[in-house]
Amino acid sequence: MPSGWQSFAIGDLFEIGAGKSVTPQARNGERAHPFLRTSNIFWGRVDVSDVSTMHFTDEEIESKSLRVGDLLVCEGGDIGRSAIWSGELQHCGFQNHLHRLRARSDDVVARFAMYYLQAGFTQLGIYEGAGNKTTIPNLSRSRLAALKIPLPPKPEQQKIAAVLWKIQRAIAVQDRLLDATADLKQSAMQRLFTHGTRGEPLKDTPIGPMPESWTPTPIGSLGTVVTGSTPKTSVAGFYVNGDLPFIAPGDIGEATEISDTVKKITEAGMAVSRVLPAGSTCVVCIGSSIGKVGFSTQERSASNQQINSIIPNDSYDARYVCHLLQFHSKHVASRAAPSPVAILSKSQFSAIELPVSEDAGEQRAIASALAAIDRKLVHHRRKRAALDALFQTTLHDLMTARRRVVDLEIDVSEVADSVQPPQGAAA
Repeated sequence: MPSGWQSFAIGDLFEIGAGKSVTPQARNGERAHPFLRTSNIFWGRVDVSDVSTMHFTDEEIESKSLRVGDLLVCEGGDIGRSAIWSGELQHCGFQNHLHRLRARSDDVVARFAMYYLQAGFTQLGIYEGAGNKTTIPNLSRSRLAALKIPLPPKPEQQKIAAVLWKIQRAIAVQDRLLDATADLKQSAMQRLFTHGTRGEPLKDTPIGPMPESWTPTPIGSLGTVVTGSTPKTSVAGFYVNGDLPFIAPGDIGEATEISDTVKKITEAGMAVSRVLPAGSTCVVCIGSSIGKVGFSTQERSASNQQINSIIPNDSYDARYVCHLLQFHSKHVASRAAPSPVAILSKSQFSAIELPVSEDAGEQRAIASALAAIDRKLVHHRRKRAALDALFQTTLHDLMTARRRVVDLEIDVSEVADSVQPPQGAAA
């Protein structure tokens, strides 16, 4: 521990308050107040967008309400998850599965403690095993009070918190840009796949309105539909040192393009697989993520049996087909056979009709517009990932004193306890 840092038990630094148990209905003398649950607490932020209410007497709300600067720590679930309360809601209570930490002294910066708890629980393993050994592990009040935390002098606490806060704020900006760009893409797809690009009158069809020149077309008519298969896992030669993409549902994420795969196969593995060329649209057709869509950009890839892929024929633009399936993913998923595990067979999938433009120029125009939005999404995701990596590295280095900020000139006004980490900045 660096010179000037001291170790304290959390219970010596904070008064630990208990919340209220969830009760089904109001009793005499109780009134409804905002009520935070563990589901409202994330690492470093409080989400008040979906706050429930609970009934309290006036005496209860006086003792069990939150003040600006209180540190909330989760007892169960993601044990130790913590955030600062900044007073967005008046007379807000909290549930008994949250611990409310209120600093006993002005020398304690609650936001520094919050960041140290995050490092201790998620990176450093300092608090490994802190929870009670029960069926559902939980961090009791007594165990939390006994946990040790290092405490630098207050100016250094403030500077450490300020550095981490600035990175969180930058992450929040990217989150907002991602949300706005995703909304833009959804709006653009709604417009383009309902009205087209040529201002045509719409016609009503059993699958919804579409431009007059468009036709309801089975997915199977867009190209060759291929159901994936898995090379025998018992044959090491199919996998060891493989470098060819083998697509599974988990490899299809929020991005349109499938950038990488967890599993790779060898040339021998590809030889016993159904080869997908670049430009194939992969659709999950079995399981909980049914309807999820991705676009293969690798020269050759293969997929497992949970995925049906479309290799477009010469009449259809490959990216147009992918975006068409993206937009109609819920419709596709809704056609799955009802069973304990949702499933769309190749024949069922191929028979699903979608509204399709047969005009190559219109297909390219739609694909180009949506590809431009996809590039913006990729840009913001990369920046977000880079900032998150910076936050994790900086958190580790500052909390282990590998990097010191005590001599740096840093504006600490933004980390006053009344400042709430921005929504979406769960680093």
